Amino acid sequence: MIKSLVKKILPNSVISRYHYFLAFAGALFYGFPSKKIKVIGVTGTNGKSTVVYLLAQMLKNAGYKVALSSSIEFWMGDKIWPNTFKMTMPGKAFLQKFLKQALISGCDYVIVEVTSEGILQNRHAFIDFDSVVLTNISPEHIERHGGYENYKRTKGKLFEALGSSTKNNKNIIINIADKEANYFLSLVGDDPTKRPSGVVFRRSDQVATTGIFSGIQEVVSANERVNKEGVLFNINGVEFESKLQGVFNIENLLAVISVGIGQHMQLDDMSKFLKECGVVPGRLEKISNSRNIDIYVDYAHTPAALEAVYQTLSRNSELVCVLGAAGGGRDKWKRPELGRIAAQYCKKIILTNEDPYDEDPKNIIEAIEEGIKEKKESDIDFEIIIDRKKAIIKAIEFTKPGQALIVTGKGSENLMMLAHGEKMSWDDREIIKEIIA
Repeated sequence: MIKSLVKKILPNSVISRYHYFLAFAGALFYGFPSKKIKVIGVTGTNGKSTVVYLLAQMLKNAGYKVALSSSIEFWMGDKIWPNTFKMTMPGKAFLQKFLKQALISGCDYVIVEVTSEGILQNRHAFIDFDSVVLTNISPEHIERHGGYENYKRTKGKLFEALGSSTKNNKNIIINIADKEANYFLSLVGDDPTKRPSGVVFRRSDQVATTGIFSGIQEVVSANERVNKEGVLFNINGVEFESKLQGVFNIENLLAVISVGIGQHMQLDDMSKFLKECGVVPGRLEKISNSRNIDIYVDYAHTPAALEAVYQTLSRNSELVCVLGAAGGGRDKWKRPELGRIAAQYCKKIILTNEDPYDEDPKNIIEAIEEGIKEKKESDIDFEIIIDRKKAIIKAIEFTKPGQALIVTGKGSENLMMLAHGEKMSWDDREIIKEIIA
């Protein structure tokens, strides 16, 4: 309550300087630990958590000791614990302390999931990055940033930080098929003697949106195949195989491979290490059951991510979906868009509560409903069940063998955010397992 009031009273410039001071104080207190350990930052609109998780798994399989900070969980070598902050980049010098602990623990790499909100609050400041990755970028957090261009520029500060990093052998990793690739490549400096080297990536069916400067390699997948068991593709004759589903996950895997190339890993080795990687928690995670129906949980909460998930699953099955959207004034523009996308791909839609914060869940759901009604076909069935557990129960009861049920919005999150800052313990995966037991 007090924090919210302070944010409304103080100018953004004052708040930004406050966070900058906190970042400096934290780095100073912990002895600027990032200067003594390899740090890889991953940002983008979609795919961040997947890339961070796969990259950490690949490096671990390669024999490195890895620390990881993500929206899903934290790693410190073999110690793993869930992220219960309900924020990807915790504040108050958390990351500087985390980097120091990684250094003391003897970690070889620290992988950090970097968000626009974290950058806005200077939580990336005074971290010397060795590599920075852009998965993709599309409109998100528009209200928070005051427009897409501001959102893009905020993301860009991470790449400017890479350009000014004191590390040797810095790498920039970019999805060259993204329409903003040139913008992010331009941020790391004009001096070729100081500019990072790097790797850009794309699928064979994608077109590069910009040229590349010297010192940049291009990685292009070939012979891509997607099925219910996962994805397969090759790079320079080396076959890659993963349990991850969906063509969009080929891009995520290419991002991971590109980082590996920047770290001088061999394609043959990475193929073996990535094949050993498991699925990413809450990212198209399949819930085993004895009812002969496919049940998936996914974090998708942006229009692009939701459509990618629906496209993937609808290739093999009719879809039943449980859909909601976050409250608290977060990206109200996308609510009807989520509804339109659901109406395009799903046979049955159940609208429900997600993370309402201080908003009335009914208002959030009504905004999604508007989008459904715009696209609604005669054979689309949708209903509103505000109680999320009851909505999931109804969806499971409705789903028939041969259909797929997809519950989106929360993924592996373990909390639901309610009014007045109240938090309720919640995990879609555990709720589903409880229902089908």
